[in-house]
Order: sequence, then C-alpha cells, then structure tokens
Amino acid sequence: MLADLEELVTCESYSADHAALARSARVVAEQGARLLGGARPQILDVEGVTHLRWTFGTPRVLLLGHHDTVWPTGSLASHPWSVEDGVARGPGVFDMKAGLVQMFHALAALPSLDGVCVLVTGDEELGSPTSRALVEDLARRCAATLVLEPSAPGGALKTGRKGVSIYDITVHGRAAHSGLEPENGVNAAVELAHQILALDPLAASVVADTGPGTTITPTVASAGTTTNTVPALARVNLDVRVPTAAAQDEADRRLRALAPRVPGTRLQIDGGPNRPPLDPDASDALFTLAARTAGELGLAPLRGAAVGGASDGNFTAGVGCPTLDGLGAVGDGAHADHEHVLVAALPDRARLLTGLVGALR
Repeated sequence: MLADLEELVTCESYSADHAALARSARVVAEQGARLLGGARPQILDVEGVTHLRWTFGTPRVLLLGHHDTVWPTGSLASHPWSVEDGVARGPGVFDMKAGLVQMFHALAALPSLDGVCVLVTGDEELGSPTSRALVEDLARRCAATLVLEPSAPGGALKTGRKGVSIYDITVHGRAAHSGLEPENGVNAAVELAHQILALDPLAASVVADTGPGTTITPTVASAGTTTNTVPALARVNLDVRVPTAAAQDEADRRLRALAPRVPGTRLQIDGGPNRPPLDPDASDALFTLAARTAGELGLAPLRGAAVGGASDGNFTAGVGCPTLDGLGAVGDGAHADHEHVLVAALPDRARLLTGLVGALR
C-alpha cells in the first residue's frame, strides 16, 4: 500500500493543471487495473478534465473519490514524499490519494466486484464543475454511496457535512483622478468595505432565523487599477457554509437583497448554492452497518462527526442516495503544510471498506 501511495503522491495532480491531471489519471488507471483483476476504467474527458469510471455489472454501490489536489504543480520540491516514524507526507497524501489506495486494495480483497461502481473525478477541489452531473447520475442509480474522502479528526467517519454556496460581489463605481478631481469619482472600494462589514450581521441574522451553523466568509478581494485613480470596480468572493437547506435558501435571499451604501455605486451579485448539505439522516443506516462491520472485524469502535467541509458526498445525498463519507485515510492537515497520513491505519481502513462493500452488495 505504501508503494502504491508513493506512486500516486509523486504524480502531482493540481486541479487547475489539466496536463498534470491527465498524467495522474493514467497512473490511477494503471494502479486500479492492476488491483482490480485487470479491469480498465472508462476515461472521461469533460472540458479538459479527466475522470475515471469502473463499472462491474449493474451498479448498486458507488465508491467515490477524486485524484485532483489543491497543491500547485511543483509542490513536491517543498513538500517531498516521505515516510518517517509511521507518518506519510506529501502533497495530497491525506486529501485524498491514500483514500484511493485504500479503496483499490479493499476491492481487490473481494471475491467478486459485481454491483460495484467506482468513480474517481478530477475537479472535486474546484467544486466539481465538470463532474457533478456524473456523480449525481450514478448516485441516482445506486442504493448506497461510500466516499473515500479523509476521515474527521481521530479517524471519525463523516456523517454530516455543511452545504456550500459561493458568491462573487462586484461593486461598480466611477473612476476619476484621485488628485485632481476625486469628488467626481464614485469609490467602489469604499462601497466594498461597507458590504464586507455588513456580512457578519447578515450571517447572524440567518442564524437567528434558521439555527446555528451558518458562516459567511469573505475570501479573495480586489479593487482599483492604479494608485492615483478612484476605483471604478471592486470585487470580493464569499464562501458560505450552511447546516440545512433552509439556511442555504435564507442566506441566498439575504445576500441578493444587499443594497449599496455609497451613492452612485451599483452591486452585482453572482453565484449561489454549490453543494447541498449532507444531512445526518442520509448516513444513519450506513454508519450503523459500518459500526457493526468494524466490530465483527475486531476493529476499534467507530465514531461519527459532522464537519464544515463539503465533498461530492453532498451531491449524492442531495439526490437521495444514502451516503457515508470520511472512509478514507486517518491523518490530518488537508490542504496544509502538515498534511499527513498515519500509515498503521491504512490496512484497517481497507479491511473496513472490504467488509462494508461486501455487506452492501
């Protein structure tokens, strides 16, 4: 398993680098074929993004993962593959290349793969713009989805996830020379500052009406063109996380109702809901089965956790397919410098998946 993990981690697969994704897809395809009895995947190129799908018989259980990472090509130079004191490190090792290795080895231990479908996408980290339709179509045809995203802290399975909405707020103002005639300008940057400061009270009002858990976070912001020009344009990206569909709808309504404060400016609100919440109800029965399977295998008792991060499991649950997430690696540091996987947990997580897939088929 370590050799296979090294093979995947050392083949970089930054989401925005389509050539790197294509190379990674070939490596994933070869590794999967070797472990799945020679079965080769269907390689799906959608708008330049490479996805892989294996189908065995009539699908009943969907195993879901992604091979893209948030690490820009060249990150191996500063974050090299290493294994030391039982800890494996490298870009994407935790999110989620170890999950792919565990999945392939788990399936290799089954006497038959009939009824299993495997989908490995190449744009999950971007919000799955080219793969969402694939994910949802397969989930509608299956009785269960198992997601190989990394575990929650301590190895907990992810039994609930917040929904995600993504927005761009653009402020339109009017340019003017900031020294000669600033009074003739309409400063989009000042208006943007008003809007950013209004987001905390807006989130609080959504929480007051729908319950706790909603966050509205301004992320990337920009304004202006030169230091001596009143900015005519300003932008901010918003990351919105919500615990329920009602909260997602209410946040959307209130964001679209934002009004400008600076006379002469105009607001443009683009974007909207990206992933629906993964409600714990979608995971209850599968978690119970996984806990029973772990007990039968003599593994440590399982725990469940609700998390703020989202995955393609939000989509599968959203179309009504029972979904259990976080079945991948045990470790920490997704998207961070300390990203790592606990090596000792790899075989046990694979054994759990083997038992769970066997019970579901």
